[in-house]
Amino acid sequence: MKKVLAGLLTFLVLAMVLAGCMQQAQKTSVADSDLSYIKGKGEMIIGITLFAPMNYEKDGELIGFETEFAKAVCEKMGVTPKFQEINWDSKEIELNAKNIDCVWNGMTITEDRKANMEITNPYMSNRQVMVVKSSDLKKYSESVNSANVVAEQGSAGEELVQSEEFFKGVKYTAVDSQAKALLDVASGTSDVAVVDYVTSIGSIGEGTDYSNLVVVGNKKFAEEEYGIAFRKGSDIVPEVNKIISQLFNDGTIGKIAEKYKLNELIIQN
Repeated sequence: MKKVLAGLLTFLVLAMVLAGCMQQAQKTSVADSDLSYIKGKGEMIIGITLFAPMNYEKDGELIGFETEFAKAVCEKMGVTPKFQEINWDSKEIELNAKNIDCVWNGMTITEDRKANMEITNPYMSNRQVMVVKSSDLKKYSESVNSANVVAEQGSAGEELVQSEEFFKGVKYTAVDSQAKALLDVASGTSDVAVVDYVTSIGSIGEGTDYSNLVVVGNKKFAEEEYGIAFRKGSDIVPEVNKIISQLFNDGTIGKIAEKYKLNELIIQN
């Protein structure tokens, strides 16, 4: 009888321990789910920097391709988008600290970024271009040796300047945004800005604040692709990829891209 009671007691203790472990595992699973975390708080905090035509302000309102794109995805997900300006060079730190939930701001997909963040399927192609004053176009078409070159810190532009042989002889300065890079060239502080091609579409030329700036068209650099970055291991990426495919199929993304003159760069998911 004692043996039976002892065995029953052991069984009950083991059952309680097992139940506790299962409950803890369930809690941990929920806690580790980025999708549950974001849906639970009802908002997605989106890290951005301001540059046209992706995220920029007009008449006190935040607009742009990425702004409208993010709003469309968040609407289908049932959460509210909250846009927050960040220092681009600190984007991974901001993500891991949960100050933001994603980086959605014309971010070039690289192997290093894929190793440190969870990134969606690409949705847009891009390349780096050199922007100069129209009066300097001929001067910098073949060589930028000894030129004062500027790019956004932590950007694909900075990586290009620091790795491409063509820029070996330049005097390089990092700034905190692509908008600042363009301003430096327009004001004469720098000679050449290396920026995203999409930035040049929305920011320079006739009808913009930088009508005296042009792209050095004869110099081509490697094609890139944009993606949306979440915390490493985040389970929200498959959900976002699915929604993006739906928005491609129903024509939403095409309409937004056309509005901002980016339809030629869209990559169909």
